[in-house]
Amino acid sequence: MRALFSYGVALVILVVAGAWFATGSLVIGGNGPGNGEKPLIAVIEGKEHGPIATTMENAGVMAQHETTHAVDPHLTIAQRNAAGADAATKAQSVRTSTYVAKPMPIEVQLRGRTQAKASVGAVAETPGIVDTVHVTKGQKVAIGDLLCTLDQGTRAAAVAQAEAGIAQANASLDQAQADYDTNAELRDKGLAAPNTARSVEVALTVAKAGVTTAQAALDNAQAELDRTEIHAKVAGVVQDPLVTAGAMLAQGQPCATIVQLDPMIFIGQVPEARIQLAKLGLEAKISTITGQESAGKVTFISSTADAATRSFPIEIELPNPDGSIRDGMTATATVNMGAAPAHLVPQSVLTLNDDGVLGVSTVVDGAVKFLPVTIASDTREGVWVLGLPLSVDVITVGQEYVVDGQTVAATNVTVS
Repeated sequence: MRALFSYGVALVILVVAGAWFATGSLVIGGNGPGNGEKPLIAVIEGKEHGPIATTMENAGVMAQHETTHAVDPHLTIAQRNAAGADAATKAQSVRTSTYVAKPMPIEVQLRGRTQAKASVGAVAETPGIVDTVHVTKGQKVAIGDLLCTLDQGTRAAAVAQAEAGIAQANASLDQAQADYDTNAELRDKGLAAPNTARSVEVALTVAKAGVTTAQAALDNAQAELDRTEIHAKVAGVVQDPLVTAGAMLAQGQPCATIVQLDPMIFIGQVPEARIQLAKLGLEAKISTITGQESAGKVTFISSTADAATRSFPIEIELPNPDGSIRDGMTATATVNMGAAPAHLVPQSVLTLNDDGVLGVSTVVDGAVKFLPVTIASDTREGVWVLGLPLSVDVITVGQEYVVDGQTVAATNVTVS
């Protein structure tokens, strides 16, 4: 009894599976689109629309197979490919954005170093022994600050002697003037001979010359005494060489060296390809290796190129009031050399044509047109490129799927 039940269940499953397979299709390849598909029941009956197939169709269990020809089966393979290419071309959609040329700042990066504007030695104008040194290394000094004092020696006595000489000369001048006035009065009254005027005039002239000579001697003695004090001629920072007290200084020997740090100078090299853009007065931004930044202007451009690098030395003067920028630091200067019309586009729109030329795909009169470009500058906002018309519609989405000359359906999106 149990075996009969199992056989019955198996028979039911077999009948259901056979009916299900009978509703399917047999696909025979090599007959063209839609010509190789036949219902399985037609294969079993040996003809289409047999009695069993008709009964199954009436019962609604026969699968309906509709053949849809996307391409005319009578066309050749070349004709089908051409028809498919035309359909794809006409259906291709892209997205464009209009870019208008803008003034692009032309900035040149220069590497170099900082340099003090001047290193001045405060020299002795007269020989002598250093009595006192009033500054120390690293000390900031202003113009006129006292640096060193030399031993005065006999210079003070020479000033005193010159002062006595000028007092004596003034007394002689007073006497000569009095004699001249008295003689003139006597001659007016007829009490003195006319020929006596000559002698008193000569005496007065000699007395005046004596005063002038005495004053010159006093000035020289005072100047020699003043030279024992050595003052700063420029503002800056005291550096070596710096003398010590008791040292003997010869005339012209430095008492101290002052490095002038304000303003500071940046020294760099301009490539010969950019030298025509370099001009005096151009603004520049200086960044030191320690992160300090300052703004300055170009104050010198060499007329002679460096023989080794074929570049031209340039100097940029920048303020350094606090002296924080030191002499000899590695630095970078960004010189603004003007502006040129260019387009700022996203880096993603750049592409290569079949010849490996860099450019962008644009849409002109509904067709794709490849335009070569030259990268002028790469920034965080995008890429500055040269070689495009003043206003151009650049393909921003879909440029990878189109070719030059292909007709496209473009949707323009405004650039924010």
